[in-house]
This record gives sequence, structure tokens and C-alpha cells, in this order.
Amino acid sequence: MTRMTTDNTPMTDNLMTALGLDRPESGDDTVVPFSLDKLNTRGRSVRLGEALDAILTRHAYPAPVARLLGEAVVLAALIGSSLKFSGKFIMQTQTDGPVNLIVVDFDAPDGLRGYARFDQELLLKAAEEGRTRPADLLGNGHLAMTIDQGEHMERYQGIVALEGNSLEEVAHTYFMQSEQIPTQVRLAVAEFTRKGDHRPHWRAGGVLIQHLPEHGMSRVADLPGDGDFSNMQPADPDDGWTEAKALMATLDDLELADPELSSERLMFRLYHETGVRVFTPMPLVERCSCSADRIEDMLATSFTAEDREEMAVNGEIEVVCEFCSTAYHFNPHQFAVKH
Repeated sequence: MTRMTTDNTPMTDNLMTALGLDRPESGDDTVVPFSLDKLNTRGRSVRLGEALDAILTRHAYPAPVARLLGEAVVLAALIGSSLKFSGKFIMQTQTDGPVNLIVVDFDAPDGLRGYARFDQELLLKAAEEGRTRPADLLGNGHLAMTIDQGEHMERYQGIVALEGNSLEEVAHTYFMQSEQIPTQVRLAVAEFTRKGDHRPHWRAGGVLIQHLPEHGMSRVADLPGDGDFSNMQPADPDDGWTEAKALMATLDDLELADPELSSERLMFRLYHETGVRVFTPMPLVERCSCSADRIEDMLATSFTAEDREEMAVNGEIEVVCEFCSTAYHFNPHQFAVKH
């Protein structure tokens, strides 16, 4: 059997296999790694549907806040999905703007959760003045990216100032300063309404590409664990990297968020002339890591009996998870018995 590409090049089954396209296209809530071998570039494409919609609608965020948090969730998925071990990638912004805190966790290999805190008065003022760009909402502060490899492993953290007009620009700065890997990122978040829907649904897409040094070997990992860059030099971008960036720059937000356009189809549309190989999709799910046992241990170890008595209302302590809004209830006297 022979298929035709968009430039009328015959696509045989052998070629389909070589390109990783001999399988059904992936859908929403997936990460698809890909490689542009002729351009010395690798990358990942993310499509988010139900998982993102659950994160953003749970707290009924105002639209500008939801879009900003959505971009942060996509960025965390693009970066965190490169983890090769069980652990957690945490992305956090702390600023003086209307949206003063964003936290997104990627719990390897597939879990996503996110939360945004905002000042209602500052947000309304910014909206009235037409200042709803990411830079306006975030203000001055920093972005921290942390890799938590577990209880007995050292954490790695990179911090960069929030300078630029978007999270895309901040991500570019982060990778050049902290990872020293030429990187390009595109993010898009949108609301879609289909016939019969009772409300719009949030969805998003993103693409991350990185330049590969010569011989296809990386001088530093996507997310190094020790943070020692004292002897590292950034790879010199070549013509292939320039072409890879130029082609990705042709992407528009609608393509990235289009529910009818899979990651495979998008990558082929962009890079079929130079060649692209796509790899096995990785699923993503909206999942919170909170639990009654973890919160109980936190209350027992981080607070005194007097603290817990003061926290109690009508004879019980209520703790609500900021991410998933699950409410946990405890008797302030149970800790003396169990702990």
C-alpha cells in the first residue's frame, strides 16, 4: 500500500514505519516526542483537552488567569515529560502582579496538577486598563523550576527572573541561562465550543524544540540533576537549527489548539520536507498527589497541639487542597494517640 504526502511524495509502509507513523494518530492529553535528524533537533509536542479543562474549571478562574495558568501547565508538561525517572517536576512563579503565584506539578510519568493565586482588585484594575498580557498579569518576580527525585535524593532547582512578554520568552531565557541548550517554545491556550456543549471547554497545545550538538549527542541532559554547569559551553546553533526555528515560527495559536489536528499531523505539516520521526505518545492525566495520610503527617509534624487546637472549628480541623479542592477533616485530639 502506498500513501501520498502533502508534497506528493509517495509514502510506503516502510517509510511510514521509519517515521513512526504506522499507528493511529494520538489524541488529546498526550505528549509526542519527535526528532528532526537532518536539522540536528529534537522536540516534544503536547495536546491537552480534558485534563486541562478539569484544572482550569475547578476554581472558575477569570479567563485571563485561566489562560496564563493553562500556558504554565503546557510548559510544565513539555519540560517535565523529559524526566527519565520517577520524580516530580515543579514549576512555580512568585511575583508582585495580579497573578502573584502559579504552581504546576508534573508527577512523572503522567500526572499534572496546577493552581493560580490572584488578587481580585488588581486583576479588575488591569482588565479595565487593558493590561492582560502574561507580563502584565505576572509583574516582577521569578520563575523556579525544581526537580524532586525523591526523599533521599538531592533536589535540582533553576531560577530565572520573569523578564519578557510571555512564558515562552521566559522559558527561552531559562534554558539558555540554566541548561545552556538552545531551545524554542510555542504555547497556545483557547476555549472551544462544540454543538451541544453547555459551556466552552479549555484546551491547549505546545511544542518544544532543542538543538542537538554534533554527532547527535547532548552535552547536558534536558533536565540535569546536579546543576553543575561550570565547565559547560552552549552548543553552537547551525543552519539546521535556524531552519527548525523558522519553520516552527510559522505555527499559529489555532493550529496548536485545534482539536482536529493531532501532534503527528502537526509535525508532519511543519517538517515533512526536512524529515521528522515521531515516537510513541505518552499519556497525560489530571491527578492530584494530595492524600489524607500526607496531610495528617503534615499536621502532626509541622504544628504543635496548641496550634491544632486553634485551627479547629466546631471540634475539627478542615484542610482543603489548593489544587483539587478536596476537603480533609481531622479531630485535633487524634494526633496525640496516633503519633
